[in-house]
Amino acid sequence: MVGSTSMEKFATALSEVFMEKYPSVTVQAEFVGSGAGIEAVTNGSADIGNSSRNLKDEEKAKGVVENIVAIDGIAVVSDPANAVDNLTKDQLISIYNGTTTIWKDLGGADQPIVVIGRESGSGTRTAFEELLKLEDACKYSNELDSTGAVMAKAASTPGAIGYVSLDVLDDTVKTLKLEDKEPTPENIKAGSYILSRPFVMATKGEVSEQSDLVKALFDYIHSDEGKELVKAVGLIPAN
Repeated sequence: MVGSTSMEKFATALSEVFMEKYPSVTVQAEFVGSGAGIEAVTNGSADIGNSSRNLKDEEKAKGVVENIVAIDGIAVVSDPANAVDNLTKDQLISIYNGTTTIWKDLGGADQPIVVIGRESGSGTRTAFEELLKLEDACKYSNELDSTGAVMAKAASTPGAIGYVSLDVLDDTVKTLKLEDKEPTPENIKAGSYILSRPFVMATKGEVSEQSDLVKALFDYIHSDEGKELVKAVGLIPAN
């Protein structure tokens, strides 16, 4: 498996459990971004391309199949001292397109907003910008190359705001509500939380055309035990 850094927690847990179940099997997982994962499965250097966004039409045109294995929320986080608890969708857009630059305008402190995002090619960034219709319109102060880096920067930078995968949230950062809704599995399932995206394990051709090992991995993901694993890492089973 090669691909999304946002899927690292899930892919690592899946690999470990599957190798425990089948001691003669080795599952290797690399985390280099969604675009690189889809490229790897397209050119045959990986069995599975992990992507934290839907596949594009041009990727599907090359024979790559989108297998959605879980649903993830994208959480908006800030430094812990931030007084703002809730943003509307329009306020979030205005921060990221550079219209709103001071927290005071949103009911917070009189300090600049430090806008943090992911690097181009990141599935989280692609999904975030597409969901808010901000493709190529974001004004980032920092573009970081992993989910962990965004968390660390948001935690340690006064006035910072960033976006991360739901499953990495902890108390080093403040998680903001969007439109009065917290990023919980219940709200995401109900469709009331505005930022959610699929976790895709892409294959070249249908799953039924893959090797027995790859088919067994997908069978495990869709089993009751697999669904419990999806939930245990903070995600929502896709079916």
